[in-house]
Amino acid sequence: MLIEYNDETNQVTQKHLDLVEQLLQHAAKEEAIKGDTEVAVSFVDNKKIQEINRDYRGIDRPTDVISFALEDEHEEEMVIANTPDMPVVLGDIIISIDRTTEQAREYNHSFERELGFLALHGFLHLLGYDHIEADDEEMMTKKQEDILHGFGLSRN
Repeated sequence: MLIEYNDETNQVTQKHLDLVEQLLQHAAKEEAIKGDTEVAVSFVDNKKIQEINRDYRGIDRPTDVISFALEDEHEEEMVIANTPDMPVVLGDIIISIDRTTEQAREYNHSFERELGFLALHGFLHLLGYDHIEADDEEMMTKKQEDILHGFGLSRN
């Protein structure tokens, strides 16, 4: 899987990029994602993610992670068909580094654990997992914990 990164904060170290890369590659393997799949991960501040949250979700406050799945179909959008010789583009994951830092403190675990959790959470959304309904939330939470534990990135 090809992962492209964009750090608008200039705060994400190579160590953090490597962590996200390895975790998402691990998750892709666990979810049997084909090797020619692409994902984009952007790191932004609270101001930028609040703008995105307001413009696309109608919620005028910062959030921790937002995912935009390319495969999602909405009214008035043209369906993009994947062709066999083209890579599958899953979509974009946008992570607030400010919220990552705040939540790591709030939950009393490392920045790395929170960053990994948010990257994985966004990735699972790109794969169609959701947490709106209780049953779906339970399934997504279990999937997240299983992948994080299997990767070695538990809360402790």
